[in-house]
Amino acid sequence: MADPPAALPPGAVPPGASSSRNSLLGAAEPGPSKLLIADDNIPNCELLDAVLSDQGHEVAFAHDGAETLEVAAAAAADGKPFDLVLLDIMMPKLSGYEVCQRMKADPALAATPVLMVTALHETGDIEKAVDAGCDDFLSKPINGVELKTRVRSLLRVRHLTNERDRLLAYLSEVDDREKPTGVEA
Repeated sequence: MADPPAALPPGAVPPGASSSRNSLLGAAEPGPSKLLIADDNIPNCELLDAVLSDQGHEVAFAHDGAETLEVAAAAAADGKPFDLVLLDIMMPKLSGYEVCQRMKADPALAATPVLMVTALHETGDIEKAVDAGCDDFLSKPINGVELKTRVRSLLRVRHLTNERDRLLAYLSEVDDREKPTGVEA
């Protein structure tokens, strides 16, 4: 039986957790992230990429709903899921609503934030997108500052969620190690 880990001294960070206390409080910004832009309109993809390119993100593209699910699932299966999906609603094969619903129903993709970026802007469209599971909604034409701000906010949430998951896994491991074995109650 392995020895249980020693108690962490005050201010120490568990293995695998961020060394910055500020990141746990939301003050630290995540670095470049992995984004999937899903839009059947190539100029729209290029515009989104141009606005976000100065942030250093790794960007991939999908041009219909089915391809979006395939690309997202393949990345998750490889252990390198996307940190954010920017999703158009009006796409061939599957609408953005359907893609979002399927992503949120898939345990491997459910935690991936989805930003709907669409020409639709009626209140009913926004409600339908939220009902489908999207995390935020942005109407075209795109304002670059607003796009960057929403992407940064969603990536911060993703970063904090990942940090929480790492800490919970660590605490579970510590808890398992501290349970006595072979002792009857």
